[in-house]
Amino acid sequence: MNAWYTEYPEYLRRLFGDVKMQKLSVDAGFSCPNRDGHIGRGGCLYCNNSSFTPSCCSSADSVGVQLAKGKAFFSKKYPRMRYLAYFQSYTSTYADLAHLERLYREALSVEAVDGLVIGTRPDCMPPQTLEMLSRINRTQGRVIVEYGAESMHDATLTLINRNHTAACLRDAVIRTADAGISCGVHLIMGLPGETERMMAESVGQVCRLPIDTIKLHQLQIIRDTALCRIYEAQQQGLPTAFPPLRLYTPQAYADLCARLTGLIPRRIAIERFTSQAPPGLLVAPAWGLKNHEFVHLLLRRLALQKY
Repeated sequence: MNAWYTEYPEYLRRLFGDVKMQKLSVDAGFSCPNRDGHIGRGGCLYCNNSSFTPSCCSSADSVGVQLAKGKAFFSKKYPRMRYLAYFQSYTSTYADLAHLERLYREALSVEAVDGLVIGTRPDCMPPQTLEMLSRINRTQGRVIVEYGAESMHDATLTLINRNHTAACLRDAVIRTADAGISCGVHLIMGLPGETERMMAESVGQVCRLPIDTIKLHQLQIIRDTALCRIYEAQQQGLPTAFPPLRLYTPQAYADLCARLTGLIPRRIAIERFTSQAPPGLLVAPAWGLKNHEFVHLLLRRLALQKY
């Protein structure tokens, strides 16, 4: 616990008590409606799913096998660790309802797995899926839903080919909270055309919703994405239809995050401030910092801000 914001482990203690919890990522072979034509094609401009899917995850393995491998890694150091099955890759509610329920219940049947964390889009939570998750939450294990919002500005969402609206996010969060399910939201700082005032507005808007957690991270340029092609064109001085991309230095981003923490009430835990793409996929910005090293930089900035 620190003096400036609520950390994610504190939130987990609220839910599970004084026990060490670890997310175990699972790749269940989902797709995305923004890639396959159901909602859009090509996906979000910045998205290469390989950049946030751990190399140890493979949809060729069953959910149970993937979780067993993850447990084997962590249990060597922390024998009493408890776990959350993290359905992270692509859109983890985008499948047939019966298939989803089988996967989720399989995960919760694994020894020492006490809950699910389900990453998805706000336009992929139909009432029947939410009712199923609510039932699991009541009867088998804690369910936490994490929605990718990225921005609360519709013009930005259109520009990055996100293909949902801010209103869609609000609706999904409210319905999820009303169903008794813990809820978090992800936002990206530095999206094309956004000012720091706009970023602060996005943070303020989601914090007025009934969310429990928030994730922030800096815009990154990832190989094999549309945004990478735009970035490379801009670096070469070629004309593009996009505003100049702003990539933060660690110091400038720490300054931004120090200001944003003041907008986030203590009831909402901040899960992270940064994302760390694999070096082989990251084009820019190359900070050379681990996530915890950035947090130390931010805490020093917050301490200076206090005085």
